[in-house]
Parts: sequence; structure tokens; C-alpha cells
Amino acid sequence: MKRQVSITGDIQFADLKVSEPAAYAAGATAIKKTLEHLNKEAGLFKSLSTLSAMNQKDGFDCPGCAWPDPEDPSKLGEYCENGAKAIAEETAPERADKVFFEQYSVEEISRWTDMVIGKSGRLTEPMILKPEATYYEPITWNDAFGLIAEHLHQLSSPDEAIFYTSGRSSNEAAFLYGLFARAFGTNNMPDCSNMCHESSGVALSETLGIGKGSVTLDDLHEAEVVMVIGQNPGTNHPRMLSALEKCKNNGGSIITINPLEEAGLVRFKNPQKIKGVIGSGTKLTDIFLQVKINEDVALLKLIMMRLLTIERSGAQVFDKEFIQNKTSGYQELILDLDKYQEEELLERCGVASNEIDKAVSLLASKKRIIICWAMGLTQHKNGVANIKECVNLLLLKGSIGKKGSGTCPVRGHSNVQGDRSVGIMHHVSKPLNKAIKKVFGFEAPEKEGLDTVHCIKAMYEGKAKVFVALGGNFVSAASDTNYTAKALQNCDLTVSIATKLNRGHLITGKTALILPTLGRTEKDTVQGKQRSVTVENSMGKVHQSKGARDPISNALRSEPSIVAQMAEVYFKCESSIDWLALGEDYELIRKKISEVYQGYEDYSKRSKGSGFYLPNNARVGDFSKLPNGKAQFSVNALAEHKLNENDFILMTIRSHDQFNTTIYDMNDRYRGIYGERRIVFMNPIDMEKRGLKTQQIIDLTSTYKGEKRKAEKFKVVPYAIPKGNLAAYFPETNILVPIDEFAKKSNTPISKSIIVQIEIIE
Repeated sequence: MKRQVSITGDIQFADLKVSEPAAYAAGATAIKKTLEHLNKEAGLFKSLSTLSAMNQKDGFDCPGCAWPDPEDPSKLGEYCENGAKAIAEETAPERADKVFFEQYSVEEISRWTDMVIGKSGRLTEPMILKPEATYYEPITWNDAFGLIAEHLHQLSSPDEAIFYTSGRSSNEAAFLYGLFARAFGTNNMPDCSNMCHESSGVALSETLGIGKGSVTLDDLHEAEVVMVIGQNPGTNHPRMLSALEKCKNNGGSIITINPLEEAGLVRFKNPQKIKGVIGSGTKLTDIFLQVKINEDVALLKLIMMRLLTIERSGAQVFDKEFIQNKTSGYQELILDLDKYQEEELLERCGVASNEIDKAVSLLASKKRIIICWAMGLTQHKNGVANIKECVNLLLLKGSIGKKGSGTCPVRGHSNVQGDRSVGIMHHVSKPLNKAIKKVFGFEAPEKEGLDTVHCIKAMYEGKAKVFVALGGNFVSAASDTNYTAKALQNCDLTVSIATKLNRGHLITGKTALILPTLGRTEKDTVQGKQRSVTVENSMGKVHQSKGARDPISNALRSEPSIVAQMAEVYFKCESSIDWLALGEDYELIRKKISEVYQGYEDYSKRSKGSGFYLPNNARVGDFSKLPNGKAQFSVNALAEHKLNENDFILMTIRSHDQFNTTIYDMNDRYRGIYGERRIVFMNPIDMEKRGLKTQQIIDLTSTYKGEKRKAEKFKVVPYAIPKGNLAAYFPETNILVPIDEFAKKSNTPISKSIIVQIEIIE
């Protein structure tokens, strides 16, 4: 009998309270809220003692975002409000153990909210959900590894297995995981970057020769202009605000481009400074351009057209020497810009002409320019084009490969960039395969693997039967929730290597395993010796991470150990690789990484302290591996949205009490929302036009290729958002994102530009 599990949990409205959006981020309020949360979840003393080691040179890396640490971390605490919440969740005393799973069935737990599920506690021992069972029960580690090996051996092809990776895993775990998948015989290695910054990787690789950003933290401090596009750092990367504050204090200016005005980019009250606690803080944004959802290309073209007009008048606005010596495709870009009419672009982007003039005037006179972005640019059908248009502007200004200049895609998970650097990718790399052959003695598969979207389709169609997840909450993170759930349920076996319970442990294959692993805060000790792992931050620096607390359970194993033992049991004596030795000795893993990849020489030693930067050609202005040895201008079309009269464009967003799919609480303080998550932000004029009142309940629907999807019961809240645009939280609205609608080239789901309709139900 099929388990009767809920995909979204029971929908029961709480008492929603709405206030004016906050006028600033952080400050005394953030300190107060952080302390309250820490005391409630894990106890104040325990939490603060743990936090004292987070993001310190000899401590552990925050399990949240990938924002880089300064060279000399503050002893007051190098963490933000949401980083503290993540630690409180990991160190809370609650346990999802044998007693817990005896008490609650997966069917019952599935009806809980995501927040309640997440607060059930830490996973403490391996658990199995047998076919047709509704309760998890304990299983030994040896039996769990044996079961995985049995299922993998039964597959008719290695490509019937999928090895997914979350950004939380370490370099050591990710390298072993990728090595195991390739030794097994498949490149089916989707990862969470497929759902977020894949568009950045594709665009930057094609234009600048590297799929990473080019700036360092010091560059942000020294920039004359920082453009923040499609990003909300106050909630998603709060420590970035300190860097922006330093830029402002050094005389820099900030241009913000976003459909919503976010508190974190209005004003920042640095909680480590007196004026941030009792004073007015620092005004960050100098120019705010409130663009319509996914009309960034139209706005950027308009900015470049006006800069071109100034250039043609005789003023020196573009860096002609840089363009001549370092770039290709300039004339084609200019011909493209000359095709457009300003009136059309103004209508498309929705930004006032005089506000654009302010931005153009500032950009015309500056040379050190950085563009930062996140999901607001990448999760669209034209996500790759969005990033390429940003690169066009930087190339015109010569703002690549110079101090205080460059590209800054801000990563949303602490080691998602590191995972990719050490081999987690579904693409085939001939140099990598050659290195694997040399170092490990086997032929890595030459067949292209499947990314996240196409792995889901393969599971749905019965073409993939085993799904292994190294971290993450896959069912909630992926697009088209109902489709993804059915895909996972079609599998014979799903395996989750995790620290805490999430909805992905309830929406499973016929058989499911939970393998509990150490958290970032916990000591990883073998034979009395503590081990450290390494991670890579958003700016390409690799550094050490070492836990500070005793594990919550003696049954936990580290991620590298789990992967190594999985491989050892599968291969038995048929592999030339000593998997168990690698799983025990992280120094040996790092040695092997340095033999396979360039830039990791003397890895263990250099990763200590502040760490080391990996090679980055764009950072030094070397484009020799690109066509003609030059950076590439590109011609990009405007976004295409065919809207009917009653259609809106919806973007999914995070609340302030949330990190990715982890829900810490039901509030969104910066936007003035308290007690509820099932809300839709809507322009008051659109509300009046449709006869909607504040907190009126509606359904959201999306119809693509004749198939209708519905997200039920949301309360409407008036907000300063462009007409025709809506915003709502994920994962609640992921159900509306069609599995077949994704970015060209990168296959990133269109989570930030979903065409939806409103159905009034009350």
C-alpha cells in the first residue's frame, strides 16, 4: 500500500500581523532577536560559546551562506543573525532518534509544517523505512551500506543511479563522492548550484573564461561603485552589509536594482559599532532602480545606450584601450544597442528616466565598478543572458581584472562553489578524466550526466531507480514540487546523508535510508585526533573548518567516512582505491585533490589560518583561453513573457527567518510580516483593480503547456512592488514552477519569473 504522505503539510493559517517594512537592517533589534532565538532553541551560554568559534581562523565555517571572512575576524563575533539561528538549530537538544520515530509515522510528520519538521531535532542513528512501512526503524551502519551496495549492483546501468550534492558538504566529502560516482560509472551528479547559480557559471565561462566571480573582499572595500542586482543581502548574506558599509566609508557609491526595496540595502546598523546600536547607522543605497521582474536586460541596455551617447559626444566614458586589447565583439554590441528605442526599454523596465540618468552619470565618471547578483538574475528563462549583460557593462568600463572591479555572484550555500571546484558536476571534463586515470588508475565515464531537472525527469519516468543525497532537502528545494515528489516515490531506494529531519525524509522511494552525519559545529575525531575539513567561499578562497563541540550522538559519522564506507562495501576488493584509508585520513584526500587539480599545491598547510585563493584568470585579466584570447562581449535579447490580461509574474523569495528551505520562525521582520508565511505581496493598485482586500485569501495557479498547477490559500498583502508583479515565499510556491521551464543553456528553474493567475476563494 502506498504511503499517504502530504507533499506540503496541512495548511492552517496563523494570526497574520502586518506592519510597515523596516527602515534598516541589523542594529540593536537584531542583537535582541538573536539572543532570544539562541536562548529559546539551544540555551544562551551553550550557543554563545559555540558561536565564538564560528568563522574564526581556528574554528568552523558557518553552515549558512558562503560570504568570505575578513583576514582578521572580529573577536566580538564574525557571524550574522541568520548564521546564529543556523547554529541554534544544529546545537538544539531535541533529537529525532529511535524513540521519536517509534512515536510518529512518516504520514503524521508529513502533515506538519516545514518549520516544525526541522525543529524535531538532530538525527542520531541510521534509520530505514522499509517498503510499505510507515515508521522508520533503526538499522546498523553495516546493514545500511550493504543495502545500498545491493541496490546499486542490481541496476542494469550505472546511469540508473543519481548522486546529488548539497552545498553544505566539505571539499573532502565532495571529492570522494564524485570519485565514487565516476568509479561506479556515471556522471549523474546534480547539485544545488543547478538550481541557483548555474546561469552564472555558464555566462561567466563563456564571456570571461571562468564560472566564478573575479573579486575579493578587499575589492568590494575599494570599489567606486557597487551595483547590487537581484539580491537581498540583508536577509540572505547579512555579513555582506559590513563590506558595503566599508565601501561607503571609503567614498564608494551603491546602486541597487531590484523589484523590491529591501531594508538591508536602505540602511545598515552595524551591531559591532556604537552608531550601529544606538545611532542611525549607515545609508547604503545611493540610487534605487525599482525594475520590473526580469526586465534587467532592458534596464542594462538603456544604461549602456545612454553611456554610449555620452561617449559619442566626445567624453571618454568607455575604456577604449581595454576594449581594443582585451575584448572581442564590441562592434556587434554597439550595433545591437543602436537597434532599440529608449521609450520601449523605459516601458519594459518600469524605471523612471531621471533615476536612470542618476545611475548613468555616476557610472560614466567611475572606473572601479563591481556588479553583485544572486537568484534575482539567474532563475529566469534568460538567466544566462542577464549575467552576460552585466558582463557587457563591466567590459565597456574596463572593470574586469583590476583592483576594486569585477564580477561578484554571491553564493547562497557555504560550500556550493567548493563542491564544483573538486569535481561535483554532471558535465564531462577531459582534463579531469585524464587526471583521474593518472592518479587513480580507472577510466572515468565519457557520457554526459544529468543535471537536477533532468535527474528528476529520469526518476519520474522510471529511468533512474536509486537516489543518493549528500545533504539537502531535495523535495522542497527543487521545482514542481508534486512532480518531484512523484519522481522520488518512483525510486526503489532513496538515501539521505543529513544532520536534521526535513521533508525529503518523508517523500521517499519504496525503501529509504537516513544516514546521520556530523554537523559543522561538531568535532570530527578518530583515534583521539581531531580532523579538519576545508571549504571554499564565494570569492574562491579555500580554508579550514574544525568543529568545536562534542557530537550529539556517538553513532554519527563524518561525510567523508560515510562516502568512503559506501564505496568500500560496493567495490569490496575490486577497486584499486583504498577507500577506507581516504575516509580516515583527510590529509590523504587533500593530497589526492592536489594531484588531480591545479591550484591546490601544499593544500593542507595553505588551508590553515586565512586560507588561500584558487587561480582565477578573470581576476588578473587573463582571457587567453577564450576565442581570440579575449573576453567576449555578447548580444542578448530582451526577456520574453507572453502575458494575458489576468496574468502576473511571480518571483519566489526568502523570509528573514529562513535559510534556503530551513524555516527558523514564521516572521519576516524586514518586510513587516509576522506569524504567517502563506502570503502574496501585491501592488495596491493591482489589488484595487481586482477588488482584493488586505489579507483576503486566494489561490495561485500557473498554466504551462495546458497543465495547471495550484498553490492553495495565500493571504494578499499590499506592498511596494511594480504593477503586474507578485512575490511569495519558497518552498511554498515551488509547486508552481513547471519542471520543463528552465533557463536556456543552464537549465536553472524559472523560480523568479513564473507566470501565474489569481483565484479568489474567500
